[in-house]
Amino acid sequence: QEISRIRRIINRVAGNRAQTVFSDIVGKNMQFLECVEMAKRAAKTASNVLLTGESGTGKDLFSQAIHNASTRMDESYIAINCAAIPRDLLGSELFGYTGGAFTGANRGGNPGKFELADHGTIFFDEIGEMPLEMQASLLRVLEEKAITRIGGRDSISVDVRIIAATNKAIEREVEKGNFRYDLFYRLDVISIKLPPLRERRDDIPLLIEHLARKIVGTLNKEIRRIDSGFIDVCIDCDWPGNIRELQNMIEKA
Repeated sequence: QEISRIRRIINRVAGNRAQTVFSDIVGKNMQFLECVEMAKRAAKTASNVLLTGESGTGKDLFSQAIHNASTRMDESYIAINCAAIPRDLLGSELFGYTGGAFTGANRGGNPGKFELADHGTIFFDEIGEMPLEMQASLLRVLEEKAITRIGGRDSISVDVRIIAATNKAIEREVEKGNFRYDLFYRLDVISIKLPPLRERRDDIPLLIEHLARKIVGTLNKEIRRIDSGFIDVCIDCDWPGNIRELQNMIEKA
């Protein structure tokens, strides 16, 4: 318990923190505001959350805001992109390993993300890309509230809130056999589907102003005004890359 407490303090100092809060999320579209309201309600619970929606719709921001509005806000927030970590390394990343567990392993072993996130939140981005064998391991952690390091024998209790996100039609992946149905039902306690930007065009002028103000600070530029014709063109676009594409275009402009 003492080691766990010290590790949590180190995590707070090391910067495993969520930056975004709900006041940073911009929008007035009714469909979008319903998502924000549902996310605020989810933050007050300990339930797992599944965020769905196209790439660039802000799933990561919602995850951070949920953590920061929860009772775990002072604990660690650790984000993992399941598509970015090679499958043979994902197990040691999540569960850690003991000394000598495999060639090149740290002599003293290494804690995994679950240990580092104890009493906090883990955000699994692109959960639909997680290999099936790792899905079984994750399901066991959710059921037992404990992990075992690779190469180890001892069970280590962990108290972690899971927020997962995917841009895939996850129900279809379950039907195809690419995603475990039992894990899906474990994660899909509170489901929030974020709308694409083309379905909230009334938010585009607001988003342009917000993003421009944010970007000019990082680029050390000054914008005196935004031409209405520019805004009209943006409203007419479909934005397949959603808010991320809009942000990149404003930065380029």
